[in-house]
Amino acid sequence: MTTSPPRPFEVVADLSSLPSGAIGARHLVWWGNIGFMVIEGTGFALAAAAYLYLMTQSAVWPPAGDALPGLLWSGIFTAALVLSTVPNLWVLCCARAKKAAAVRWGMAGLVLIGLVLMALRGAEFAHLGVRWDRDGYGSVLWLLLVLHTTHIVTEWAECAVQAVWLFTHEIGDDQFSDVEDNANYWSFVVLTWLPLYALIYWAPRAL
Repeated sequence: MTTSPPRPFEVVADLSSLPSGAIGARHLVWWGNIGFMVIEGTGFALAAAAYLYLMTQSAVWPPAGDALPGLLWSGIFTAALVLSTVPNLWVLCCARAKKAAAVRWGMAGLVLIGLVLMALRGAEFAHLGVRWDRDGYGSVLWLLLVLHTTHIVTEWAECAVQAVWLFTHEIGDDQFSDVEDNANYWSFVVLTWLPLYALIYWAPRAL
């Protein structure tokens, strides 16, 4: 059996000018992050639909004997969450501009902000005015709040891991892309809370 001689190498094009990485919509992980947001946003929508269904089936909402959820701590939390978009968007801009030092310290700041938000959310839980196992209202109320709190905790954990990595490793295009994805997800957590806040705290008062 004879073998054919190896084909000679041929230079087709010079690709040395192409970037070694990409951020934003040109990066595959960016689309994966969007997919996660769509899936999790659907989960929020289904939980909100369950709340609305129970509300339409009840003559009084909340049911008799259940207190309305407190507005003080929920309002403070919501204001703090909305204000957190300012440093988050700043970190996003720094990541797109590939400013390594600013990204490092910005992520560290977001970790601290996340701790404050979780403390405020704890106070919010303490003033809901109903146990999760009291009735359907209590269950769906806690479902909505726990669902959103889970996203806050996971986002904080992601910020913490990224902050440690950024301070202990060299930052390249992939790390800047990760920071951008994290910032986009933070914005998702903020935006999903606003309709939930209106549903939980103001819809019962509007009836």
